[in-house]
This record gives sequence, C-alpha cells and structure tokens, in this order.
Amino acid sequence: MANTLLTSSVIAKESLMQFKNALGFTRTANRQYDTEFGKARKIGDTINVRKPQRFTVSDGAAVSKQAVVNENVQLTLDQRKHVAFEFSSQELTLDIERFSENYLTPAAVALANKVDQTGLLQAQNIANAVGAPGTALTSIDTAIDAGVLLDNYGTPMGNRHIILNPKSQGGIIKGSKSLFQAGDEIAKQYKKGVMGHAAGFEFQMGQNVAQHTIGAHGGTPLVNGASQTGTSLATDGWTNSITGILKKGDVFTIADVFGVNPLTFESTGELQQFVVTADANSGASTGPATLAIYPAIATSGSNQTVTASPADGAEITVLGAASVVTPMNLAYHKDAFVLGCADLIMPRNVDMSSYARDPESGLSIRFVRYYDGDADQLVSRLDILFGWLTAHPEWACRIQA
Repeated sequence: MANTLLTSSVIAKESLMQFKNALGFTRTANRQYDTEFGKARKIGDTINVRKPQRFTVSDGAAVSKQAVVNENVQLTLDQRKHVAFEFSSQELTLDIERFSENYLTPAAVALANKVDQTGLLQAQNIANAVGAPGTALTSIDTAIDAGVLLDNYGTPMGNRHIILNPKSQGGIIKGSKSLFQAGDEIAKQYKKGVMGHAAGFEFQMGQNVAQHTIGAHGGTPLVNGASQTGTSLATDGWTNSITGILKKGDVFTIADVFGVNPLTFESTGELQQFVVTADANSGASTGPATLAIYPAIATSGSNQTVTASPADGAEITVLGAASVVTPMNLAYHKDAFVLGCADLIMPRNVDMSSYARDPESGLSIRFVRYYDGDADQLVSRLDILFGWLTAHPEWACRIQA
C-alpha cells in the first residue's frame, strides 16, 4: 500500500475501530444512547435513562386506574480517560496499517481496558449473589444457580452473559468438560481455554473482574425496629465500635423476608438479598448501625420487592466470612448495564483534531495533536468521555468464589 499523509479524521476513525475491537465486558453491555449524547459534552454532564413501566393487575370489570410513573435514572458522564504520546510529522507518511500497529492499537487497547475495568466495578451495585466467597468454583452448578435467580426476577431470556476471572473460568471448565454440548463448544474449551455458550449464557473471561473485600462484620446482627421500609435499615447487635462493619457491596439477607417476582408479585421462595450501598460503621453499647441498602424494602404496589417488612429482632445474615476477598464475577442480561459515551468538545488552535463516533454502538473517541512550547514537542492524545449506569440491578447476579 502506498504511503499517504494521514489526516486527523483517518487517525480518529482507526483509533475508534481498534478501541471497539479491544472491548471485553463493554461489548456485551447496553451501549444504546440518547441522541443528546451525540452533542459535545463535558465531564459531569448527565443524561436521563427511562426505566420500563411496572403495573399491577386488577380484578373484575370495574376499572382500577394506575398512575403512569415515568421513572428516570441518571447516567453521569463522570469518566474522562486519555492516552498521550508523541510522534513526528514524518510518521504521518506511514501507511495506516503500520501507523496503527505502532501507535493507535496499543493506545486503544489501554483505553478499552480502562473502560472495561470501570464497568465491572458496577458489580458492587448488585444484590443478587450466588456462590460462597472464598470457595473456588469447581462446576457449572453455580452459573445455573445464577440463571435461576435471574429468572426469579423477571430477567428477559436471551442476551445473557457470564464474565469470570481466569481462576473461576478455569474451575468451571475443569468441572464441566464432560458435559454434553455442541462439539464446536467442546473444541473451544480445549483449544482456547474458553467456554463459549452453556447453561443459557455466553461465557467470557475477563482479567478486569473486580475483587471485593467483605466488611469486618461480627456479633449477632438484628433488625432494630419493626415495619421498616425504604433504602435505609436500622440494625443493632453488631460488634461494638467497628469501622467498616459492612462495606459497600456486601450482601445480606433478613430472616423471613422473601423476594417477589416483579411481574407476578408472588414470592420467589428465596430470601431477598440486599446489597449495602455505602460503608457502615457500628456504634458503642448495643452495636447499632444504619445500613444504606438496595433494593428498597417495599411491601406493596407496582414497586413491591419483598413479601413483608422485617420484624423487630429479625436475624441478619451476611454472605461470606469477615474480611474474605472474593471476585465479583457477573451473570447478567445485556440491558442490566448501560454505557454512555459522549462527544468531547473540540479544542481550538491545535495542530490536528478530529473525533469519530460509531452510530451503531454509540462509542466516541477524540484525537488531538498539539505543540507543547515548554518542551518543544508535538504531543498527541486520544480521549474518551463516558459513564456507566446499573440500569436494571435485578437483571444481574454476582458469582462469588
């Protein structure tokens, strides 16, 4: 291929292609975006994402009207990442393949890795959890349990994925190599060390799966006060005066508080799991601690989450032993997590600048080259502006090990 002078537009488009190809977890998340994302944005801007309506069913011929509640959740563009490097004007005479190999592909891979890493931290927002923290996975049974939990909470079929850290994936592959499945999937396990499609999920390995350290919980924790609802729970009975008695991301259940299917509002037969949304400390004397939790405790209406409010003195059970470190592997529907990627404002008075947006995925990347007079150098940079949203936490499940 003949060498041609590379323009900023060509560089931006090639960077975007390499970035898109290098994505892992992000590739399987929802990347649909509001048209507002197509406008120039800055860090801290927010976009509303509408959640689907939930209704209850009434009996008889007489109409029972329900208010339409347009529930929106905000996706904040709070992540600004870049890779900066230097190349000379002479390098612009390279063909795009060599230029991409030397500069753009390594930069795009680094950016994609960071986007995946921040996306996988959304696992801290998930209450559904299976597996025993600190106990390695040895079979596909835990993945099947995760599928059951997703079914219990009305997760749509199809577009279901599981992402595992290398150790967890290895354990499941060893334990499932004798399962009956398509020959090409078995070949994939042996040749590439990956699982492919099994148990209703598309499996992938992710080196960026986040680790979670369980809080230093202790004592005999109990609900402190009857008829509590909402996203705050008063408790006591913890070990006195402990900082981090529970950590953001810890999961617990309450005796006799069962989850409900969001479509039928019938009990799932399983204790509702709650996730702690902020670190909690215990006080002196009776070990009190007020917990910020998800989901909210709601006992009726279209947003009902549980069969009953916890009783005063109901026992609280934390998933996992104190201070254990566990990977937050994820089973999830594509729409559980949303990535929003916005166009960055284009700077003026620079040597080269352009951005590229992929209309299919909503991904956007900006390329700029400018002269640094202090160092007497030409500096190039690739920038992305994005934000993650856990849009449907009930459509995801942590697989802990």
